[in-house]
Amino acid sequence: MSIMVKHFLSISDVTRQELIDLINKAAELKAELKAGRDQSSYLKGKSLGMIFEKPSLRTRISFEVGMQQLGGTTTVLTKEEIQLGSRETLPDIAHILSRYLSAVMIRTFGHSIVEEIAENASIPVINGLTDLEHPCQTLADLLTIKEHYGSLDGLKIAYIGDGNNTVRSLMLACSKLGVKIHIACPAGFEPGAAYESEFTTVCHGIGEAAQDADVLYTDVWSSMGQEKEAQRRKEIFSGYQINKALLEEFAKPTAIVLHCLPAHRGEEITAEALANHEETILNQAENRLHAQKALLLHLLG
Repeated sequence: MSIMVKHFLSISDVTRQELIDLINKAAELKAELKAGRDQSSYLKGKSLGMIFEKPSLRTRISFEVGMQQLGGTTTVLTKEEIQLGSRETLPDIAHILSRYLSAVMIRTFGHSIVEEIAENASIPVINGLTDLEHPCQTLADLLTIKEHYGSLDGLKIAYIGDGNNTVRSLMLACSKLGVKIHIACPAGFEPGAAYESEFTTVCHGIGEAAQDADVLYTDVWSSMGQEKEAQRRKEIFSGYQINKALLEEFAKPTAIVLHCLPAHRGEEITAEALANHEETILNQAENRLHAQKALLLHLLG
């Protein structure tokens, strides 16, 4: 379409400076909220549609509450209601939503779905999660790390587990910001060469990845839609776990642990490691709210 619209389908859709500005704006909005400042005039009169082919706790509540705090409204559409691409074509859906809404957030399986809707929409389209990338989560991750350390400069992040959508987006962000990230995953489960750069290292040894790390990050071994192969993945990923030994023997003594949740205790992370770093992980979950609000202002403000 001839109208130039800002979308957020990938970390690749923002410049390095825009990424920095989003993190800083999220921190500013968080501070305002904690201080009791009224933010309801920021997006007054704006409306956000939310399409869920994949259900969610954090994505749903962070966008809905965030939009309400900014003075806007939300409309939720389930997969049964909208039936992406089956009851109506994706271009038709994009055109109709553009006539009703200020922006639309989509949480779905195929990345091509959000791409095709964005190509045909005259409003901003946000990737709330696809099987390929999870850029909204990355904004909250970076905010959490910066809050803890004061800066992202000179840090090393170690990601242990599946080379999935979460780590792909994190790799893109680290490459933009010049942050080192080491990914340890089983052979055949790498994130993909397209996401690698001079700041990313992909290996198969968890000790190698975690050595002198400032941040240890993990995610579930089986994501939504992979239930049928969950048992096979448990066998393959056995050992790719954040635990006391990994933290004490390899990571820095001051290292923090991140997990985008939900967590499967005893699989990708032990109950002990999760409990010992619960405050940071809960801050990470809360920061989805503040990061989402910064993103909404970036696209609609």
